[in-house]
Amino acid sequence: MIRPARVKVVEVGPRDGLQNEAQALPIEIKLRLVEDLAEAGLAVVEAGSFVSPRWVPQMAASAELYQRLRRRPGTAYPALVPNDKGLEAALEAGVAEVAVFIAASDGFSQKNIACSVADSLTRVGPVIRRARERGLLVRGYVSCVVACPYDGATDPARVADLSAWLMDQGCYEVSLGDTIGIATADQVRRLIGAVAQKIPREDLALHFHDTYGQGVANILASLEEGVAVFDSSVAGLGGCPYARGATGNVATEDVLHLLHGLGIETGVDALKVARAGGWISERLNRPNGSRAGRALLAAG
Repeated sequence: MIRPARVKVVEVGPRDGLQNEAQALPIEIKLRLVEDLAEAGLAVVEAGSFVSPRWVPQMAASAELYQRLRRRPGTAYPALVPNDKGLEAALEAGVAEVAVFIAASDGFSQKNIACSVADSLTRVGPVIRRARERGLLVRGYVSCVVACPYDGATDPARVADLSAWLMDQGCYEVSLGDTIGIATADQVRRLIGAVAQKIPREDLALHFHDTYGQGVANILASLEEGVAVFDSSVAGLGGCPYARGATGNVATEDVLHLLHGLGIETGVDALKVARAGGWISERLNRPNGSRAGRALLAAG
């Protein structure tokens, strides 16, 4: 299969990354990070989530962030919403696109949202429909698509069915998440092949964590399967509180180095992203998790 000539990079660091960092950052730092990433040319910057601050205190200021955000023309700023309450809060904050999530394993679903996968569908379906009725775009996430820390290996056929269900409910795109970062290239190819029997490849995105250092390799395998949308996190921010040992998403800077090296267009300035990654790493007092980012910064 021919690799795509252009790829959309979905930056999830300000949401999926920061919500898993130990400390909650001041709103001014979050705003600058989101705006710097948009200025680098990223077409999608997932900026926050409307979840209970009791469970995710790092996202408590999402409403203020969206109200103060200087939106760059041509950039989307989706927010994660878990339920109707979150959807209403997102609408009040002026959000134009939301994301919803389900798990492919019951064990992870129980740990994450205290219900089975089947029960989660009854919760999420109405949220998607109401969001669409209010004119919002909706993106769907499926987590633990390769393996679950509690249930073991995930059946690709189940991921395919859940992905098709999300599309049928009204999602415009489904992001498949290797939540524990355990996938290898052949597993990714099999997964994409199974899901592509139910929904078009152009409606798929891949979301890799880099726990075993396979994120970039898995993106290359996905490209060769015709996938053209990838989630990533500046400086490799993040992790997963319900998957012991899981590291952050594959670093945006590393993904850009791969894509640009293959001659694939992204519209993103990799050096600007690297500078944002170095800056936020300093604010978090943590090592920069991107090898390409560190190299770009060292080169000037």
